[in-house]
Amino acid sequence: MFQIILMLLLGVTGCSFGSGNLQSRHSTDLEARNIRRIAVLPPNISESDLKPISPFGILPGGEMRAAEREAPELLARLVHMTMASMANWQIVAESEVRDVGQNLPSSGHLARLQKLGEMVYADAVIAGRMQRFRERVGEEWGAKSPASVAFVLDLVDVRRGDIIWSARFDETQKSLSENIFALGEISERGIGWLTAEQLTREGVKKAVGQLHQILVRAPAS
Repeated sequence: MFQIILMLLLGVTGCSFGSGNLQSRHSTDLEARNIRRIAVLPPNISESDLKPISPFGILPGGEMRAAEREAPELLARLVHMTMASMANWQIVAESEVRDVGQNLPSSGHLARLQKLGEMVYADAVIAGRMQRFRERVGEEWGAKSPASVAFVLDLVDVRRGDIIWSARFDETQKSLSENIFALGEISERGIGWLTAEQLTREGVKKAVGQLHQILVRAPAS
């Protein structure tokens, strides 16, 4: 019976989230930094300030198209919403961060993040960079071209001014027949082709979930 189901699934135009689409690094003393209050950086800093400060660098061909201008705003919103939905850490209100961010002095990117964090009494600031945001062509059950998304998240320690965690999500959706290892994720997301926003949401959930697991470990029962 399992073989029959498997053959049917492979014949459906489904899609997968794939494995290995999230890479991350963090400082060896991350857990000891006592990071509990975090601010999410809104995308209101000029493009010249958004330099490749993470260890992953910039992906080739990562320039934004006109139709993708709202992608950085989407990324920041999803990161804030996802983090705010999780317990045992405190996320600074978006309005508070935006008000402070408009009055930051001109300085290096890391220095500005550090200053912003100090002004909102945060332990750390998380900054996102959307590097690719390509919408799918077609519908959920018949995409001609899949959605493709790449972004980087950096967590900066406000007290020391260094990057203590960095994650890069990079995914171009594949059909189920191209990635049989995604069978276990069907019950969670279904087998339709995701939009670029949905793919970004999945990536943020995965990255933030990993960070939460590191910073806020559940107490042993």
